Formats: sequence, structure tokens, C-alpha cells
Amino acid sequence: MKPEQITETLEQAAAQLGIRVRYETMTGDTAGGGGLCKVRGEWCLIVDRKTPAAERAALLIDALAGFDTDGVFLPPQLREAIATKRARSAAADTGSAPTPL
Repeated sequence: MKPEQITETLEQAAAQLGIRVRYETMTGDTAGGGGLCKVRGEWCLIVDRKTPAAERAALLIDALAGFDTDGVFLPPQLREAIATKRARSAAADTGSAPTPL
């Protein structure tokens, strides 16, 4: 899949999970950034409008890794990327590497 297709698929998954994805023009220290936050009780992923598609996809994967995506259709490669992100986050939280299955 092309980065634009990946981003679009992840945006659709985010919408199904109730995560609003917003593209904003960011300047100064926030330029090129973005992240997940809660605004008035609604989950939002705010992304710099100038961020390339591949980086947008990475931000979306980071955000989706914190949600239960089992009920959302995702192509296998994206499901695997989210699972990998979850495993890395869990390892970072415990301070150890994940145990291979």
C-alpha cells in the first residue's frame, strides 16, 4: 500500500473508534508534530498539515495502538504494525524486551 492509502485506511479506523483526526497548520516548536489528546471529552489526533503521509501514518498507528481495534477492519500489515507498536510500548512501560512467542 502507498503511504496515502495507509493513512486513509487508518483515518477510517480512527473514525470508527470515535477518534477525530484533525489537520492543523502548526508553527514554531510544534511544526511537524502532532499527537493524541482529549478535547471536551472527545479523542482527537491533531496532525500538522505539512506532515508527509508516511509520518501521518506513524502518528495514526501510535494513536490506534492505545485503543481496542479488534472490531475494526484493518489490513493485516496495519494490524501487525499496531500490534508491534503495542508490544514496544508495553516493553518500554515494564523496562524489558517482550518475550517472543
